[in-house]
Amino acid sequence: MNKKLLFAFLFLPGIVCSQTRKYSNEFLQIGVGSRSFGMSGAVTSSVDDVTAGYWNPAGLTNMRTPTQASLMHSAYFSGIAKYDYAGLATFVADNTAVVGISVIRFGVDDIPDTSELIDADGNINYDRVKSFSAADYAFMFSYARNHKNRKPHQNGLSYGGNVKIVHRKVGEFGKSWGFGIDLGAQYRLKNFIFSAVGRDITTTFNAWSYNQDKFGTVYDYIGDNIPENSTEITLPRLILGASYYTKFSKNFGLTTEANFSLTTDGKRNVLISGNPISIDPVMGLEADYKKVIYLRGGIGNIQKTSDFDGNQTYNFQPNMGVGIRLKNFSIDYALTNIGNQSDAIYSNVFSIRLDFEKKK
Repeated sequence: MNKKLLFAFLFLPGIVCSQTRKYSNEFLQIGVGSRSFGMSGAVTSSVDDVTAGYWNPAGLTNMRTPTQASLMHSAYFSGIAKYDYAGLATFVADNTAVVGISVIRFGVDDIPDTSELIDADGNINYDRVKSFSAADYAFMFSYARNHKNRKPHQNGLSYGGNVKIVHRKVGEFGKSWGFGIDLGAQYRLKNFIFSAVGRDITTTFNAWSYNQDKFGTVYDYIGDNIPENSTEITLPRLILGASYYTKFSKNFGLTTEANFSLTTDGKRNVLISGNPISIDPVMGLEADYKKVIYLRGGIGNIQKTSDFDGNQTYNFQPNMGVGIRLKNFSIDYALTNIGNQSDAIYSNVFSIRLDFEKKK
């Protein structure tokens, strides 16, 4: 029953709606990499590894090794929904540019399909019950380079972009394809890094098509029209960020960062709510010991809520994480929503990264 309810809330709205919807692809706002989860997503300025292909493609130019690969897994709704990520990036063109690919899947598997539970004679036959998956996929192809042959981690500008393909499929009931473009930039000035990321700058469209054979019996019974197709759109989002790195001693350092996400799809329940632009701030920090051991924390998802008496309060989601780097292998862990300060349910997130050195 839990899987049926979750399926209904997450996926059926995209199926039964026959008009253009402006809220879509929200799974692409979850994020990738346990480092970013531990810092509540405040990483668009400081990101400097393969996960930059998602957060800010310009950060790919600051990778510390020529090639990096990363994997991440997490679960939501008590393990019902699975969220997975894989990324690969490498320097090309005599180390003056970087190309990368990121793959994301968010899905619910083994959902019972009872549409054929009753046979043509009106008998209940449980052998006719099948299972299906409702999943969202994203494929991001990244390209980034430094301005005027700037070296990694030197002052100056870097920029990049993503071409992304989005595929959503709900068993044999329906599927959609979408296309979008992201652009990003980072500017380093000594210990400061400033960033700007434009997501879905061209507006991402998802075109749905439906299997009328699967819907026919149900829609004929209720006397409704069978949907033929529909379109969802994802409006542009601008993320501005700034980070600062300082060393307290030879061995200890601290990175602090703040990001401000400006959405253009109308009034949202965030800290600064407006129409059509709302602003959602997130803040994070990362302490390191010799760039080997990391301790992270962050605050995000700040929302205003009302109790039964009409009193309004602010909720927020605190996160924390740790990481360790052993030569060319890194493993990170994040625990989201520690202390249960918001309505979101905490999740454990694990990710690993492999660094490949250039052969001598």
